[in-house]
Amino acid sequence: METALIIISILIISIVLLQSNKASDSSQIITGGNAMLMGKSTERGAEKFITRLTYALGFAFIIISFILSI
Repeated sequence: METALIIISILIISIVLLQSNKASDSSQIITGGNAMLMGKSTERGAEKFITRLTYALGFAFIIISFILSI
C-alpha cells in the first residue's frame, strides 16, 4: 500500500507540472484585472483530461493516506 502511495505522489507531481499556468490568471485579482478572470475559460481536450486526472489522483492520495493512518 505504501508503494501505491509513492507512485500516486510521483504521478501527482508530474501531472501538476504539466498543467497550464493558472497562477497568472489568479494573480490578476490583486492587480484589478478581473476581466480575464470573469471571462468564460473552458477546458477542452487534453487540458480537461489532465485536470480530471489530477482530481482523481488527489482523491486516491487522500483515501490511501487515510487508510494507512488507521
